[in-house]
Amino acid sequence: SIEVSPWGRCMGSECGPGGSQSRAVWCAHVEGWTTLHTNCLQSTRPANQQSCFRVCDWHKDLYDWRLGTWNQCVPISLRTGRTGICLQGEEGIQTREVNCVLKADGSTADHAICEYFEPKPRQEQACLIPCPQDCVVTEFTPWTTCSKTCGLGLQNRVRSVVEPPLFGGLPCPNLTEFQTCAPRACEGRETVFSLKVGGWSECKLPFLASPPTSSAAPSRTARQARRRKGKERKGNRDPEMRELIKSKRNRNRLNRLEDDLWNMEIGYQSRQVVCVHRNGSTVSLSQCPHWSLPETYQSCLMPKDCVVSEWSSWGSCSKTCSDPSVPQGSLSRSRQLIRLPTRGGSECPQLEESQACEPEGDGVLPCCFNACVCVVASQPVDVRLCKGTTPSTTQLCHIPCPVECEVSPWGAWGPCTFENCDERVVKKGFKFRRRTITNYPTGGEGNCPHLVEAIPCDDPSCFSWQLVKLEECIPEEDMDCGEGTQTPQVRCVNSEGTEVEKEMCVDEVYPSSVPCLVPCPKDCALSLWTEWSTCSQTCSSKTAEGKQMRTRAILAYNAGEGGSSCPNTSALQEVRNCNEHPCIVYHWQTGPWGQCVEDTTTSTLNTSSSTDKSTCTMGVQTRKVICVKVNVGQVPPKKCPEAPRPESVRPCLLPCKRDCIVTHFSKWTECPTSCVNGQKNKQFRYRVIIQMPVNGGQECPDVLYEEKDCATPSVCPGYRWKTHKWRKCQLVPWSIRRDSKGAQENCGAGVQTRAISCRQLDGTVADVVQCLKFASSMPVMSQPCQLPCRDDCQLTNWSKFSPCTSDCVGVRTRRRALMGKSKKKDKCKNSQMYPLSETQYCPCDKYSAQPVGNWSDCILPEGRVENAAGMTVQGDVKECGQGYRYQAMVCYDQDNRLVATSRCNSHGYIEEACIVPCPSDCKLSEWSNWSRCSKSCGSGVKVRSKWLREKPYNGGRPCPKLDHLNQMYEVVPCVSDCSQYIWVAEPWSVWKVSNVDLKENCGEGVQTRRVRCMLNTVDGPTDAVEDYLCDPEEMPQGTRESRLPCPEDCVLSDWSPWTPSTLIINNNTDFFFIMFFFILSICNNNNNNYYYFYYLKCDWSTCQLSASAVCGIGLKTRMLDCVRSDGKSVDLKYCEELRLEKKWQMNASCTVECPVNCQLSDWSAWSDCSQTCGLEGKMWRRRTVVEASQGDGRPCPSQMEQWKPCPVRPCYRWQYGPWSECRVEEVVCGVGLRFRNLSCFVSDGSGDGKSSIVEEELCAGLEQAVDGDKNIVLEETCTLPCPGDCYLMEWSDWSPCQSVCVKGQHLDFTPVQVRSRAVIAQEPENIAQCPDQEWQTRPCSNGECYEYQWMGNPQLIWCQRSDGINVTGGCPPALLPGTDQSCDPPCDKPQSFCSEEGVCMCEEGYTEVLTAEGMLEQCTPIPVLEIPTAGDKKADVKTSRAINPTLPTTVQPGRAGRTWYLQPFGPDGKLKTWVYGVAAGVFVLLVFIVSMIYLACKKPKKPQRRQNNNRLKPLTLAYDGDVDM
Repeated sequence: SIEVSPWGRCMGSECGPGGSQSRAVWCAHVEGWTTLHTNCLQSTRPANQQSCFRVCDWHKDLYDWRLGTWNQCVPISLRTGRTGICLQGEEGIQTREVNCVLKADGSTADHAICEYFEPKPRQEQACLIPCPQDCVVTEFTPWTTCSKTCGLGLQNRVRSVVEPPLFGGLPCPNLTEFQTCAPRACEGRETVFSLKVGGWSECKLPFLASPPTSSAAPSRTARQARRRKGKERKGNRDPEMRELIKSKRNRNRLNRLEDDLWNMEIGYQSRQVVCVHRNGSTVSLSQCPHWSLPETYQSCLMPKDCVVSEWSSWGSCSKTCSDPSVPQGSLSRSRQLIRLPTRGGSECPQLEESQACEPEGDGVLPCCFNACVCVVASQPVDVRLCKGTTPSTTQLCHIPCPVECEVSPWGAWGPCTFENCDERVVKKGFKFRRRTITNYPTGGEGNCPHLVEAIPCDDPSCFSWQLVKLEECIPEEDMDCGEGTQTPQVRCVNSEGTEVEKEMCVDEVYPSSVPCLVPCPKDCALSLWTEWSTCSQTCSSKTAEGKQMRTRAILAYNAGEGGSSCPNTSALQEVRNCNEHPCIVYHWQTGPWGQCVEDTTTSTLNTSSSTDKSTCTMGVQTRKVICVKVNVGQVPPKKCPEAPRPESVRPCLLPCKRDCIVTHFSKWTECPTSCVNGQKNKQFRYRVIIQMPVNGGQECPDVLYEEKDCATPSVCPGYRWKTHKWRKCQLVPWSIRRDSKGAQENCGAGVQTRAISCRQLDGTVADVVQCLKFASSMPVMSQPCQLPCRDDCQLTNWSKFSPCTSDCVGVRTRRRALMGKSKKKDKCKNSQMYPLSETQYCPCDKYSAQPVGNWSDCILPEGRVENAAGMTVQGDVKECGQGYRYQAMVCYDQDNRLVATSRCNSHGYIEEACIVPCPSDCKLSEWSNWSRCSKSCGSGVKVRSKWLREKPYNGGRPCPKLDHLNQMYEVVPCVSDCSQYIWVAEPWSVWKVSNVDLKENCGEGVQTRRVRCMLNTVDGPTDAVEDYLCDPEEMPQGTRESRLPCPEDCVLSDWSPWTPSTLIINNNTDFFFIMFFFILSICNNNNNNYYYFYYLKCDWSTCQLSASAVCGIGLKTRMLDCVRSDGKSVDLKYCEELRLEKKWQMNASCTVECPVNCQLSDWSAWSDCSQTCGLEGKMWRRRTVVEASQGDGRPCPSQMEQWKPCPVRPCYRWQYGPWSECRVEEVVCGVGLRFRNLSCFVSDGSGDGKSSIVEEELCAGLEQAVDGDKNIVLEETCTLPCPGDCYLMEWSDWSPCQSVCVKGQHLDFTPVQVRSRAVIAQEPENIAQCPDQEWQTRPCSNGECYEYQWMGNPQLIWCQRSDGINVTGGCPPALLPGTDQSCDPPCDKPQSFCSEEGVCMCEEGYTEVLTAEGMLEQCTPIPVLEIPTAGDKKADVKTSRAINPTLPTTVQPGRAGRTWYLQPFGPDGKLKTWVYGVAAGVFVLLVFIVSMIYLACKKPKKPQRRQNNNRLKPLTLAYDGDVDM
């Protein structure tokens, strides 16, 4: 067969159509291998090339995927054919169209174009289809009483709908069940007729049969004019009477409401009254003679809609300048009110409206003009005019820590010299010693101790001869031995020790030759004198004198006769006095510098109002300089040398004066356009300080804020409604009601109206629109009225209740009385029908208080901020200490109704002291003292430590990083002067000859001496210290064994010190030469050990701060060590002599992050109460993080807001009472009215629905509205069924909100509520005439998920919803206990069973293999790892733990299972040869790896040291990469 490969990439020279792509086409054998093309049918060979669309990157903007909408969810069962019982929901698949389209016109394109940029979106997705939900109803209510007291009647029981049918579920069943009943047999004739009244018709105006004629009654205007003329003829009245008549006429005119705005018309309504049979048929009224007919007409107010005029034109824009950054202005328009609505007419629309605007036109100035003026004038404006981010009001700053002065040790005393060698006036001299500043302090050298001390001395000299060395001893008279002289080598030096010309010392005594002795043979041979030791005292006193000592030793004894004998022991030592000057030391002592004061010699203006550092007046500073004698005190200045005297006056720069700078005053704030209750308002202005005064500049003004009263209008505008007298009661016209009851008496029910006007607070008439905007709700303008008929009883209104003498004691009454002829009528005297008095118990005002709610947060009193003493971090302010917490109090009356807390004499809170714990920081010990430098020579380290004393708690500053011992360390490098500690050897003792030749006095002998480690100073070795501080390798020998020379032997002195090495080895020295030299030095075993030296840099130290600093800018250092080739640190001079110096950076600036405590803003003001009333109101205050903590600063507290309860206020509201029963006047059935009251209720606002009725006065301040609805409805029409009628009940309550759920998960369907109306029947024969039952749904929110489950036992089974109510219709019938749930076809496969859903399933550990029709074919074990085989032709696998069942398997010829391309076994089943070769190679590789590991881990042998008297120093070779190997 012919096989093809996928199409290759589209190729071409240009983008778009015109490209080409190719693919491979070959002829394949059925077994899979490729064969010749001729073996396949060429006529069916497909093309191997085709044209294509070459996609380029810019095509991305032209093409895109277009996604269609998801189609309806199709159940999988429709695809597989597998059906079953739906229990939880059915899985389905949704599809949609996905096309690659050209964006310009939406035409489709090749999918490969869009796939080049983005993968093709999915076209299918899983979905879930809910199961069909049957209608669910509640259980039946109990049976009602029988509809008849005698004869055959009906009983009813009803149920309501709780869930509507959804998704094709079964409809709702009958909500009503009937059963007949017969309480007893009727004893007479049953009443079969009833008087039924209909509803009132629409209100309409009476129809006039003919227009009025000239003989008709004159108009009101004509009658008034005729009446006025008649009164004028009776005589003129006085002016007061005329004013009274005029005011009365005005009142009457207002009462008449003749304005179109109050145009109210009185119409009438009618209704029908019929007689009906029990079976529902209408009969003649004569069949109902035992009832009196009710009123069939009544007056009514004609409904009229609100009428307004057209909109006026738009006004001008309130914004007069052009700038987009300034808020927009507004313009408005209005319309006039023409007529107010009456009796349910449409309400008036909005009379005013406004919209945002920007000024337009060429003459509009930019707002920048005004803004620039404000900037120049430095006038504060509203912060809203400033755009962008508000600048921060806090920032971190660095306070440099003071640097303490550090000085070096004192130097040696110098020679006696003049104060000034140029002026040798006085013969008195001084010896000086000096020290230098090693660390300059913050305030300059003035904060350092004195640096020069002086001792007076005699015979001063500016220049002197200095002995360099003595020449060899030359015997006299050309003798080989004997007495001789040593010539001194000298140089001329000044008082500072610097060599000068020899001519400067001509006045000084030149050192003479020193006598010496060259021992002759047989003479006693002595060594040279040692150097004079350090003077034992720095000065001389009566108790202490300075001494110096030098010694010499016997090198060889004399030979007896003829030779000079050796001196005694005392002659081997010499002592001389030194530092004979008295211990009188003087020095200059300085005081602190004074303040910089203005130098009057200059006249520069010392004022600067700018903020920069301007050059101002030069001033002077002075300080006190005194001469001090050590251990005595101040002495006259002439005792101290004048040359090193410090200065007492120095120039300084005076700080510039800076005056206070303030802005100009802002504009006055605007006054309100209207006043409230006559309250006076204020306006204010302010200015801001820009620069505070410093250094004596002009102070800031005292007044930064000004306010003044606003100009109060002469008449504070305010509006109110004024009601006028009710007009007389208007009845239905007699022409219409002439046949009705009371038509002859002109009595009955009517309507009366009254006038309403709008007044200002001063009583003047105002426009009605103002009252509609600013006044309270408009009073009613009409009300029903009753004109009594002759037979009616007339009573006065109820009086007020009589007062109570005390609370909770006695009763109170109110009364009314009969009026007119009613007093004589017997029916009016019936106290049950017309009670004349009412009595009620006096109110009992007993109140009890109790706490409610939780305690508030602990709140500190205002201003309680405790500073944490001793803290050195920014913003270290802690809020802690004693505060108070609050709990709300609630007050109830004797009826457990909530009242104001003032009734219980409470301010609304219980107050209790509480403690806000203070944060405790991590406490560490002080730093320990620095340890001694770890090395006595060269670079080492010093260590100091701190340890934990107390852990932090309550949000204190955290501890720095500590080790496992709760300690922290600081390690710094240090350098020990290699000459700081030196070995000091005393002279050798006299030879102790062990093998004595008495004749010769020579032979083998031993010398000893004492060797001590001493502290070396500029004055020489002073104190003895521990031996470990000195280098043990340099320790001189304490004993030596040698041979004491015999007479006539050559006697040699000790070796002199080594001269400096002439071999210079540096980085450029040839490496092979070093190696050669090193080898020669070892082979020759020479006493001279040659070394080379190199610098070694240490690591940087930690950042070191000044002694009083804990953070900020510091210094990090590193040390330079001179290392000898054997690795030993030596003095830096050895590396310096070899000129190995480089410009190393040994110090660098560093910064230690300062611990910054969390900075918080101030607490905001307490918010308004979260609830206007009730028990659960809370007030909050909040603060924000201004600066987050850094480093080891105290973290921000978790409490960023606090709350406290609001005072409990009762929640009053208007609430409807229950509807009364349907009342139909004087008849049995028909259309009637039901009523309800609007009462004032109080509750605690908890939302539990509990409320109590209270006096209406408590709701007087509330707008009359129920649940936000201002349309108060206190009566409505209703229908009272006639005997025998079949009718619908009232609507049931809305069911709980229910969502569509599957397995407890909400689906994307709107939750609903449902309510229903059931049918009630009274006569068995009228059941067929009953109306249909009804149910309604409405959307809701926050729906619940309900589940239904069969409950009970085999004898009694019912369905129950998850909220506990018993229902009908929710549980699946297939799961009803006891029903047959067998599977069809039966589950006969191994390891299969029939589930509760009636589906064949596999047991645990097995998976289902389904046929193409969705039926179970077999149950297979679930493998741990399953690889699809090439020959698997079975159906789809439902579950797999190892592979993705959606991936297609590849069918390949040959052996089933995994295909190996390298077969280790041959056709005969034996291993192939190449397998053995691979195994051998692997073995060799393993041996090599093991060998390498062994060699790498093997420990090297220790080198053997050669022991001899002259130790060889190992030579360390350091290769730095510069030497050419």
